[in-house]
Amino acid sequence: MSNVKIAVVFYSMGGTNFQLAKWAEEGAKEAGAEVKVLKVQELAPESVIEGNEAWKATVEATKDVPVATSDDLEWADAIIFSVPTRFGVMASQMKQFLDIQGGLWASGKTVNKVVSAMTSAQNPHGGQEATILSLYTSMMHWGAIIAAPGYTDPVLFGAGGNPYGTSVTVGQDGNMIEDVKDAVIHQTKRTITVAEWVKKGNQ
Repeated sequence: MSNVKIAVVFYSMGGTNFQLAKWAEEGAKEAGAEVKVLKVQELAPESVIEGNEAWKATVEATKDVPVATSDDLEWADAIIFSVPTRFGVMASQMKQFLDIQGGLWASGKTVNKVVSAMTSAQNPHGGQEATILSLYTSMMHWGAIIAAPGYTDPVLFGAGGNPYGTSVTVGQDGNMIEDVKDAVIHQTKRTITVAEWVKKGNQ
């Protein structure tokens, strides 16, 4: 049984990153951690969402998922972010969420949070690595500890081999091209293990 509290914070338009978040939740529960799955606030106009069936379906599917708050971040020992790429950086909804954590950051409450990130894009070279790195740049400012998966398990190669964090290609039909479930679960468990080390070192 782990003593780690982990928040899985996602933004999802087509459902992919919601699925990644659910797999992360599964991995956290397998590791015995206390886990919260949370979405960030949607910023797009309702009229735009209504015009996109996949987007509308995701909003409906996630309607009961709580919106992440600063209190959730303060509660967590570890945080996994899951966010799609937008022109090679994280989606604006996730960036907005990070941008409003100034009070948490200023009070030193982001320091030593153990973090990791996942992403998706419509093609393998669509900015997946850059998106994760854009999020990790903010985490460095937080004083957080980045737990990248690297090549710590063979399942990562089967998922495309992204050492920064699990990333998946989404086809035109909205389905994932790579099988990344095991990679997500491994990344989650690794993040929890690192958080356990940090907690033990602070005692």
